[in-house]
Amino acid sequence: MRITADNLTLRYGDTVALDALTVDLPAGSIYGLLGRNGSGKTSLLSLIAGHRRPTSGTLTVGGADPFENAAVMGGTAFVRDVVDATDAEPARAALRFAADLRPTFDLDYAHDLAGQFGLPLGKGVGGLSRGQKSALGVVLGLAARTPLTIFDEAYLGMDAPSRYLFYRLLLDDYVADPRTVILSTHLIEEVANLFEKVLVIDRGRLVAYDETDELRGRGVTVTGPAAAVDAFVAGRTVLGEQRLGGTRAATVYGRLDAADRARAADAGLDLGPVGLQDLFVHLTGSAAEPRAQEAHR
Repeated sequence: MRITADNLTLRYGDTVALDALTVDLPAGSIYGLLGRNGSGKTSLLSLIAGHRRPTSGTLTVGGADPFENAAVMGGTAFVRDVVDATDAEPARAALRFAADLRPTFDLDYAHDLAGQFGLPLGKGVGGLSRGQKSALGVVLGLAARTPLTIFDEAYLGMDAPSRYLFYRLLLDDYVADPRTVILSTHLIEEVANLFEKVLVIDRGRLVAYDETDELRGRGVTVTGPAAAVDAFVAGRTVLGEQRLGGTRAATVYGRLDAADRARAADAGLDLGPVGLQDLFVHLTGSAAEPRAQEAHR
């Protein structure tokens, strides 16, 4: 289930949801998809899941066009923040329906997961709390065991213990049954250790795509006397800065080599790591688009 997009564009009337996005996602990894509200995350996932057709450009999943493609869609589990079941239907029936629909669905595993999340399977879906509905969606996604599994903010209704249980269960099952997983989330630092690779999109454009540790390593905070910081960051991509009196802290995008670090030490500068969430904020801030596009290039 390799995912390849080439100049992928999606428009809703005059609104450009995805703008000539090009990316290649090899099979068998856990991908983090990050972006602000309205950045195009759900639009991209809807295209990958075969629910929409792009305005222009190409998209293949497993080498085929996913749009209304039964073979591709049958191998894709797309879990959103709502459960695809009627309110009167008991949660247990939703599991049975999924098992009837998907040959890969593990009903025994689904019941085990439901027990771990404390789901009342005899209760109607409409009577479940928001957290329970999120847990039901997560159970459906994990137990589907499809070659491609997508979680689009599906677990935000859960409380912290339930979310951390989900992260553990996902990782355990991924190790036991490797597949391609995409998680779209705003809880970046909480779930970042799950990601093998990260995509950051902003206003429909890809601004960063790399292995998680590699991406983290590209953000460095340089702190020290303003003049020394100015000299050190000259010609670099500066994502943000703060000044206090004669001290400046600048966040730069780009890996520093040994010579850079030696130069910083000689200038009396402190070099600090940038968390993935902080780096995301810098890359997608309202004033950051030109710098983010430069960073991606």
